[in-house]
Amino acid sequence: MDKNFQDEEFARVVKFTPPLYKQRYQFVKDLVEKYKPKKVADLGCADCRLLRMLKFCSCIEVLAGLDICASVMKEKMHTLSPLPLDYLQPSERSLTVTLYHGSVAHKDPCMLGFDLVTCIELIEHLEESELKKFPEVVFGFMAPSIVVISTPNSEFNPLLPGVMLLRHPDHKFEWNQAQFQGWALEAATCYDYSVEFTGVGHPPAGMENIGFCTQIGVFMRKYPQNDESAQSEKPTEAVYKTVFKAVYPSLKDEKYLQNAVVNEVIFTAEIIRHRLLPKQEEEEEEEDLERKSKFQPTVDTFSDCLGKVVVDKTREPFVSGSEVYIPLATIFSFPKVNRLCGTFEKLCQLIAGKVTLSGDGSAVVFSTEHENEEN
Repeated sequence: MDKNFQDEEFARVVKFTPPLYKQRYQFVKDLVEKYKPKKVADLGCADCRLLRMLKFCSCIEVLAGLDICASVMKEKMHTLSPLPLDYLQPSERSLTVTLYHGSVAHKDPCMLGFDLVTCIELIEHLEESELKKFPEVVFGFMAPSIVVISTPNSEFNPLLPGVMLLRHPDHKFEWNQAQFQGWALEAATCYDYSVEFTGVGHPPAGMENIGFCTQIGVFMRKYPQNDESAQSEKPTEAVYKTVFKAVYPSLKDEKYLQNAVVNEVIFTAEIIRHRLLPKQEEEEEEEDLERKSKFQPTVDTFSDCLGKVVVDKTREPFVSGSEVYIPLATIFSFPKVNRLCGTFEKLCQLIAGKVTLSGDGSAVVFSTEHENEEN
């Protein structure tokens, strides 16, 4: 069979499932789940797809994106904003997402201190002068613990439909395996990194020698960065422009923590009160069930927990006249309240002035008069 015809047939059948860009992003996500970096920067973030995926990784507290094209970032930056659910159910971790407009050929102090830096399909877009400065900026100045660089493997191009020379009109070059590995090893040696090569997008059976469609280098810094040397190199002025910043609601913020604790205390006390008082109308009970979200414990969970914690008679809830008293010590014994507050003193501090308490401040108080009127 004619070789040109063979190549043409391969070009028609080589498809990637899932799509290649998703495989690249999944590779980064797997790396994040393995090494648990707290601060991650994506250079050449473009439409922010990778950042949108990474914001759900619970270990990450700082996410930053950098791109030379501000308009592309601005078009999709709203997808990095907190959702209403994030305010209703704040996370226990803090998360800040920031997008910067600038070039990877320039140094800016905002890019210092990151654990992981990703450069996914970036370097092939750089001009020769930018590519020459790139290693010094990323490995020398930023000096993160891990750097991930992916780039097209030109040896795979004959198998791709419609690719004549380069895969994208903005690509300045595309390297074969030897070229990429030579460049990567030189940079790694110069800045005290080790590098391992892998990729995504497997070639057809029998053509393994051409390598992955996307080649990837994973660089690991050999020694801890010298803080003094890093500080001495820090530019005195910022060169990147901030185009977007979002600070997600977090239980580390006292405001959100207080709101979460007050809601949980009231919810817990309500459940205990309903167990204590005579059974109410079925409609009211259904309304209570609708109030509960999937993030809150079920009534059965409360029942089990209540049976375990209300053993000390001094901590039992009780009715006095038209008022129901739910001891704070009992409420604090419930796992979610305990986890949120940490200490009984913190519980008292957070609900002060937000929940109706007994005269000595030891119990949450509910009035039964309104209920009796309804019944």
